Amino acid sequence: MKNVKTLALAAVAVASMTATTAQAEQYYGFANVSVNYLDWSSGTTDRTNGGKEDFVYIEVEGGAGYDWGDVYGFIDFENPTKGDYGYDTSKDAAEAFRVAAKGSVAVNMGDTNWNYYGHIYSISDSSGFYEQNIVLGVSYDINTDFGLWVKPFLGAHYVHNNFIGAGYNGGMAGWVLGYNFKLGDQDFMITNWNEIEFSRSDEHSAGNGGDTGLNGAVAVWWNATKDFTFGVQYRYAHQKLGSEAYQNAMIFSAKYNF
Repeated sequence: MKNVKTLALAAVAVASMTATTAQAEQYYGFANVSVNYLDWSSGTTDRTNGGKEDFVYIEVEGGAGYDWGDVYGFIDFENPTKGDYGYDTSKDAAEAFRVAAKGSVAVNMGDTNWNYYGHIYSISDSSGFYEQNIVLGVSYDINTDFGLWVKPFLGAHYVHNNFIGAGYNGGMAGWVLGYNFKLGDQDFMITNWNEIEFSRSDEHSAGNGGDTGLNGAVAVWWNATKDFTFGVQYRYAHQKLGSEAYQNAMIFSAKYNF
């Protein structure tokens, strides 16, 4: 019921935000649905003692920029045809059905490039595991005339995990960036999201191998047409995702743009 309540609250928040932004001036907006295949490296499989397995996921993603700030969000359905209620992950945790969702908002501080920043990330699986991460802090907008944009952020990090409870979990710093360019007459984009956790609580340090953690991905996207985008991502994590080992994977994606 906690997971259902969380999704309901998220839906209410999105609906409220949509109503608020209906009267704001919109600068940009996008939405897409994608099919993705994540292929963990053989080294990652070895370093995690078989704890990571390849999987397919479906993602719905969207974002928009307004005169007051920016919003972004996605929801992933991992292993959409696997798992069941009460799935016993002691048999094979990688076979569980998982739902992961993230929402972020950056509210302008007057006419500056600084923003009040917050994001929430939640994941749950068919065994009953769930975790929520909340970051509250500030971000900064960097935009250039040659196609590069960067949005670094810094904030306090709070976590709610069904195994260890809820509490303050140090800080998180990171960024999202993108670079748009052309090769011939084709449109491409490079993106990178990166999160660095630091001064983590003892409970989370024990589960992930240290009081710092790294999590992110670098991607190259080909906007083949107005409707279709294809991408290859390099996914990486260290002292994160329940393992102290360095983990890396390739993700192959196909998006339909609305």
